[in-house]
Amino acid sequence: MSTPRILALGGSLRRDSFNQKLASIAAEGAREAGAEVTLIKLSDFPMPLFDQDFEAEHGMHPEAKRLKELFLSHQGLLIASPEYNSGYSAALKNAIDWVSRAETPEEPPISALAGKSALIMATSPGGLGGLRGLVQLRMLLGNLGITLLPDQIAIPSAFQAFDSDGRLVDPKLEAGVKALGAALAAQLKKQLG
Repeated sequence: MSTPRILALGGSLRRDSFNQKLASIAAEGAREAGAEVTLIKLSDFPMPLFDQDFEAEHGMHPEAKRLKELFLSHQGLLIASPEYNSGYSAALKNAIDWVSRAETPEEPPISALAGKSALIMATSPGGLGGLRGLVQLRMLLGNLGITLLPDQIAIPSAFQAFDSDGRLVDPKLEAGVKALGAALAAQLKKQLG
């Protein structure tokens, strides 16, 4: 049985992102369940807003290409998305837009995304914990041919939910987030046989 590979990321560019912390906790659960996890920050892949004219003139932006290669080399995605004005972040959408692009006429559309399994989650200072953004993100990823695990988590009051070390204050909640990461690893193991 091959080891499942999961790409984990937070959808925020903020240095002290709560969603990056959340992705890190879920990544631990996936690792403990036997997956190989690559945890990245979108801020490490600075790229312009997707623009088809730019793409036609310059080709795929080098940082977008680097990110796309990571998507291609992993079977699973673990995404912790902030909620901005009731939706997911522009940074996350831009990354997905770039990664979705075919670089040659022979490359199938959305090949870096379609066929993957994903787990989504969110945390937010607000009372709904980013839930509204997850509704839209689930629809977007599903439309791109990604199989989403039905379970997700949205953690409200993010400023109070995390301690100074980036851990969740509530140990049951932390265990639940790690269990979601483990569930994605288990799903991928089944798929890989």
